[in-house]
Parts: sequence; C-alpha cells; structure tokens
Amino acid sequence: MSQVDLGARREVRVGESHDTRDVLRNARRQAVERGLDDVLIVDVDAHHYETESWGELSEYIEDPLIRHQNDAGGVTGLRGGAAGLLFPQIGNQDISGRITRYRLRGLEQWEQDGDQRDTVLVRRAMDMLGIDYQVLFPTPMLSLGLHPQTEIEVALARAYARWLGERVLPQEPRIKSLLFLPFSTPEAALRLVEDFADTPGVVGFMVTATRFRPIHHNAYLPVYRAIEERGMSLGFHAGYAWYGDRALESLNRFMSVHAIGFVQHHLVHMTNWVVNGMPERFPNLDVIWIESGLAWLPFLMQRLDHEYEMRTSEAPLLRRLPSEYMREMYYTSQPMERSNLEALEMTFKMIDAPNRLLYSSDYPHWDFDVPSVIYDLPFLDEQAKRNILGATAQRLFDLPPLRAEK
Repeated sequence: MSQVDLGARREVRVGESHDTRDVLRNARRQAVERGLDDVLIVDVDAHHYETESWGELSEYIEDPLIRHQNDAGGVTGLRGGAAGLLFPQIGNQDISGRITRYRLRGLEQWEQDGDQRDTVLVRRAMDMLGIDYQVLFPTPMLSLGLHPQTEIEVALARAYARWLGERVLPQEPRIKSLLFLPFSTPEAALRLVEDFADTPGVVGFMVTATRFRPIHHNAYLPVYRAIEERGMSLGFHAGYAWYGDRALESLNRFMSVHAIGFVQHHLVHMTNWVVNGMPERFPNLDVIWIESGLAWLPFLMQRLDHEYEMRTSEAPLLRRLPSEYMREMYYTSQPMERSNLEALEMTFKMIDAPNRLLYSSDYPHWDFDVPSVIYDLPFLDEQAKRNILGATAQRLFDLPPLRAEK
C-alpha cells in the first residue's frame, strides 16, 4: 500500500516514513489553483499533539510533587507519546487506523528545519494549506475539564503556557494562541490571565467546554473582566466525553458521540451565557465558539427566542432577543455541515457569517477542512469569502498584515 505524490511522483510507503508536506500535497494544489496565496487566511482552530513533546513540556511544571509524579512515569524524552497525568479518551479518531498520519507522525524528520519540533510541523502544515496565521490549541489536554484532580489541570495549564510562550511562539510569529485556562479553579484561571496575557503571540484565552460547571457562576466574573479589560478574546472549545456523561454513555457508536458530543456542551454553555445576561455584563468581551460546526445555531436561536418571548421575567438582564446576542458572537467554521447548501446558506444569514464566522481547519484531525471549503461556497461574494477566511480574524485579534497586497 502506498501514498503517491502526484506532483513530484515521490512514493511514500506506509510504515516507513511520514512528511506533512506529502500528506497535504493536494491541499497545496487547491490553494494554488484558486489563487488563495493572494488571500489573507487566518486559521482560528488548529491543533498539535502536545504529548509528543511531553518530556520537554513537563520540565515547566512548577509544582515539584506533580513534576515528580509525571517523571516517575518515565515520560522524560522529547517524544513522550503518552502522559500519565492525562487520562485517555475513548474513540476512533483515526477511523481504526485508516488515517495514517495519526500513527506515523512520530517518524517525521524535522531537525533540519528548526530546533523545536512542534513549530516545524505546524509551519509545514500552514505553508501547505496556504495559512498566514494559525491559532494553535493542544489536543489531549482538552480533556482536563473533567480531570478528577483539579490541581493537575492548574499545573498543566501553567506549564503549557510557559512552554508555549518560551519554546514555540517565539520560533514562529505567525503562530498564535488562545491559552488554555484551568477553569475548574477560578482563582488559578485569573492568575494565569494576569501572568501570561502579555506573552507575545497570545491573543486571548480558551476554556475547554467539556465540563459540567456553570460558566455564568459569580466565581468566574473576575476572569471575564480581566480578559475584557485587556481587549482580548475568550474562546470555548468543544469536545466530548463518552464516559462520565450519562447521556452520551447511552450511545454505542463513536460517530454518534462525535456528532452530538461536540455540540452538547456548547448548547448548555451558550444557553447559560445568554439567559444569564453575560453579554450585557461584559459587552466588550469578544466570545468565540470553537469546533462545534454551525447546524446547532439556528436551532438554539429559535428555541431561546421562543422561550424568552413567553418567559421574559426569567431573563431580567436581557434587553433584546437571545438570537440578537448570539448574532454578535464569533464562530469557527469547522466542521461545516455541507450536506444541504440551502440550510447552510440560511445559517450563514442567521449568524451574520460575513462578519462573525472565522475560518478554521482543525488540522491535523481526521475531519479537517481546507480553505477551499469556504472559498468554493456558491452563495458567498468575494468580500464575504475574504472576511471569513481571514479579514474578520485579523480585526478581532489585531494581526498585522503579512503582505502589502493582502
């Protein structure tokens, strides 16, 4: 079995080697054919596997006992691969091994292009996809919202912030981050904002949405205020928990969990955010809802408007319909549901997509979207495409232009 590079006619045998530039060869071709190298593209949701550099990252754990607990598991090399402080997810993200880049990433040769592995691999993906800026998120750490030891979430969030700020972001100014917040401990989340908001490359902060604590609780208000006062963004990144979530535990297929799980927590958090008047309390805080697609938004807009019009007394802080507040938030595009273009077009209208939708690839995950997914939509005009692909994110994060023509 082989993967053939149709451009350079170079054959890569599965199990022998791996190169991001081979995997994304067709994406590069699409970008060139559509002239996307002349369009500013900001990828607002992409990932790396921080556990592949766990030995390096774990050196930044500040608590000596937690660092000892980590090191005692034997994960001290550059390519840690697994981390005893994290618990595994259940599921088949690689579709039972058919997506080979998951298991072959460790074979990729990178040393000739830099002295930090994550930076090199991310830069290669950006160049092949035609990305100008990329907002980078961790992957296994997104499960920390359900970790039974909240001190582990705090320790790893701070270690990740220090490691990313010292080892990754300085190597490539095109890489940005919404830093992971240890949200289970509000005081620690506030301290992380205060300590790392000025780190070059940090454009905001991120809460992994897979958790069961109400985000409108008064304990979190100082965190939101601190982010708002700094003119930065707050993102809620979706995820799933097949175990520990009684509703999802009743599902017997991963595709079912993936379809519902990435939306479920956002439905709850968005409802709490709007109904409890958080947009009125923090009117200058830009909120981004990440990696849950778009199909859930018309549903929730209509449901909340319907309920509010009959029970306005239960949402006394609201001055407008819930859907109007939702229309002023930001959403990342991936995974964009495209099976019904008429429904998708209506969704774009309901969320003011030309001004509020942010392109995201979610690379290197199995269901990632290349920029042409946005560019090829038949109902968008040229300016709307440019806004979604990068211009809106450029304004949101105050990113400098990389080329005069963009």
